[in-house]
Amino acid sequence: MIESKEVKIIQNKIKVARYPNYNYIFRLKDGFFVRWGKNIEDNPEVAPAPEILDIEVTTSCSGVEGIDNKGNITPRTPCKFCYKSNTPKGKNMSLDTFKQIINRFSTDLTQIAIGSCSTMLSNPDLFKMAEYARENNIVPNITAADLTKETAERAAKIFGAIAISRYQNKNICYNSVKYLTDAGLKQVNIHLCVHTESYDWAVETMNDIKTDKRLEKLNALVLLSLKQKGRGIGYTPLTQEQFNELVKLATELNIPIGFDSCSAPKYLEAIKDDKEYDKLSKFVEPCEAACFSSYIDVNGEFFPCSFSEGNKGWEKGINVLELNSINELWKHPRVEEFRHQLLNNKRNCPIYNI
Repeated sequence: MIESKEVKIIQNKIKVARYPNYNYIFRLKDGFFVRWGKNIEDNPEVAPAPEILDIEVTTSCSGVEGIDNKGNITPRTPCKFCYKSNTPKGKNMSLDTFKQIINRFSTDLTQIAIGSCSTMLSNPDLFKMAEYARENNIVPNITAADLTKETAERAAKIFGAIAISRYQNKNICYNSVKYLTDAGLKQVNIHLCVHTESYDWAVETMNDIKTDKRLEKLNALVLLSLKQKGRGIGYTPLTQEQFNELVKLATELNIPIGFDSCSAPKYLEAIKDDKEYDKLSKFVEPCEAACFSSYIDVNGEFFPCSFSEGNKGWEKGINVLELNSINELWKHPRVEEFRHQLLNNKRNCPIYNI
């Protein structure tokens, strides 16, 4: 683990990191986070270690039920644009491997985003993993798609935030959201991967947020920009004009909306003429890969982000279980090279045309 000048937990509620040129305050209850550098005006480019980790704990996923052109329910199938190309015949990370990863990163880590499956049921150790993260003062978050009431009630007790992916059959998504909010979870979002083919889903979802009672306690709709990877390679990224229209509609409907960091350039372009630009732009965090966040796959291998896996220079990851320290990983030549590319590209994705 990295030795910091000081990292401490205050009253089991707030995690504080103090370095000479990097500092943060993180509130475990609701995810409130603020970061600064040498002084409050200084905005650091790189953390001394990842603040956030995406950890893939399974590659097994059966997807969700769909709807055919006649409105009939179709069998459960893996998502047609899954960038991981997951199928039901996947692999699970062991609980021991997960614990080793957490032990190596835990000093500075604030949150983990667990990569699981549509139902949260593929890896039988999933909830034990989330509990172990909590024991180490790390907030576990997760994305799912199709939850039973029982699974939702269990998940609401341990996860800090849960996103429900919106696919063709919106009722599966909306029912899952309601199960979670009924169970008392405040940070419940809808994730929707936006591309030309799903544009109408985004419009429909925005309007439904205003009218569908199942979504009345939804925290936000989060739009994820398409990366043409895996089964998503045949889909079409939104044009800037289409993206602008979605931002405009969300504003007109006054619904809570968010975006992944990959969408930062398009979002800033969409609001460039907004009278609130200065205020809104302060909430935008561009790509964080290898600067503030990282990804660990099901085999315990490090990649700058999940979308970099398998691309040039990252055909194979770095096995974090074989390293002596996170400092060794964070200063690894491959990691520093990616970080250099990203920062030179103004923290815009150096891999995909988004």
